[in-house]
Amino acid sequence: MLYSLLLGACIIVVICFGWGELNSIMKCPDISVVTKVHGPASDIDALCVGPSYVNRDEDFFMVLHDTLAEMEEVTELQPVPDAHVPVMKFKFLGISIDLLYASISLLVVPEDLDISHGSVLYNVDEPTVRSLNGCRVADQILKLVPNVEHFRMTLRCLKFWAKIRGVYSNVTGFLGGVNWALLVARVCQLYPNAIPSMLVSRFFRVYTQWRWPNPVMLCPIEENELGFPVWHPRRNPKDRRHHMPIITPSYPCMNSSYNVSASTLRVMVEQFHHGHSICEEIELNKGQWSALFEPYLFFEAYKNYLQVDIIAADSDNLLAWKGWVESRLRQLTLKIERDTNGMLQCHPFPNEYVDTSKPCSHCAFFMGLQRKEGVRGQEGQQFDIRGTVDEFRQEINMYMFWKPGMDIFVSHVRRKQLPAFVFPDGYKRSRLSRHVSRQAEKTCEDAVGCWPGSTERPLKRKSDPGMVDVRPDKPDKRVSISTELLESVSRSGGLSQVSFSEGVRLECVATGDVDSKSKIRLFDGQLRS
Repeated sequence: MLYSLLLGACIIVVICFGWGELNSIMKCPDISVVTKVHGPASDIDALCVGPSYVNRDEDFFMVLHDTLAEMEEVTELQPVPDAHVPVMKFKFLGISIDLLYASISLLVVPEDLDISHGSVLYNVDEPTVRSLNGCRVADQILKLVPNVEHFRMTLRCLKFWAKIRGVYSNVTGFLGGVNWALLVARVCQLYPNAIPSMLVSRFFRVYTQWRWPNPVMLCPIEENELGFPVWHPRRNPKDRRHHMPIITPSYPCMNSSYNVSASTLRVMVEQFHHGHSICEEIELNKGQWSALFEPYLFFEAYKNYLQVDIIAADSDNLLAWKGWVESRLRQLTLKIERDTNGMLQCHPFPNEYVDTSKPCSHCAFFMGLQRKEGVRGQEGQQFDIRGTVDEFRQEINMYMFWKPGMDIFVSHVRRKQLPAFVFPDGYKRSRLSRHVSRQAEKTCEDAVGCWPGSTERPLKRKSDPGMVDVRPDKPDKRVSISTELLESVSRSGGLSQVSFSEGVRLECVATGDVDSKSKIRLFDGQLRS
């Protein structure tokens, strides 16, 4: 009976949203829905509140998960119990839903429960607090902005801008919906009488001049006798390491942008400057608003990229495996920053790409690489990130729901060797670039048999002083690796024998700027007995 109630709560949220009558932020904490800035492609962040005897681990992530899996209306079901905010992702009648669960300390949940009241936080754990915090923050934002309609219009505009410029993704290390709402709300407070067009312009002016890591706050940080930790850099050492603190206004006040790294902050500041320059031209009648919403040409911005290929035995396994890898991609950015002392910067792009011409279930993510600007390197300085990639892959392979066929490949590609499937209609490359890409793709198919761009075989040059040849003196016979082979290999011994931890050997030999003179070498792995 309890499980049917949980399932009923989930279905009620979907039905309400479909009728356009969803007004209860208790049932739908999605900042886009609550603030009415959602679009046709927006998903739903739904919150299910249950009594104390219905727990998250067993009742929600096991029993409810199995019940949803049997429903024909539910597709792409993906539980993420170990996330910072535990969530169950799925599609209901084609509508994407992120379902959260909060177990409060009541035996009966009243219909008129006000989760904005502090009493709802009594005797609950921190994951429950984080799950409840979404709708509590959304409610508080609407109370703190001077003009709700101007706030909504401005936020809708800037969310669209952030998506098209590639900086809308909390999981990748950029900003999500609540982050953008808080940034816009602060600008609305600073300019209470401004109309939306002026607020957009002032948004870029404010955040190009903002001295990070000074925090963005809508109200003073509130202390409470409940004792939950709040953001306090003087008291909490880990809070001092946050690069772009954006503090939530409801208790317990948290940094909503803890995922931001030095590299992703750099990218966002560059985009703020780009938007500010366009808005200045618009104010001088020298530009059009359409220029502000031109897509960011990510694959034209760098000369070196990391390509992360994700494969699985079928589409269902790929969905779960991809979700796990994507949630850990920001760790790769942090590790590269750590191991190169911030000298090698990463730009993770939040979009995923699929080569529809290939039969295997796979997708790919990309990261741009460049040397930190303004710092001159020593002659022949090297960035060796082979160990960094190995460490990242070892952590990825600790996935508790791993199944045969799941694997990940990290490789270096230069701009001219990018696979063709990353270029949408309207992007054109030179004939030379297309020729090189086809040659690289052919080499990769010979090596791994399924996914292009997953390995590169540069010629060994004696003139490269920093080259380290990690290939054996008598290499084993090259074998084409198929999905069936990966399925037949056990996780404990087989995947380590398919020596991609040895094969993914990245070495960046840089002289001067990485963009112009660096060489990142990848040696393909061999299948060993």
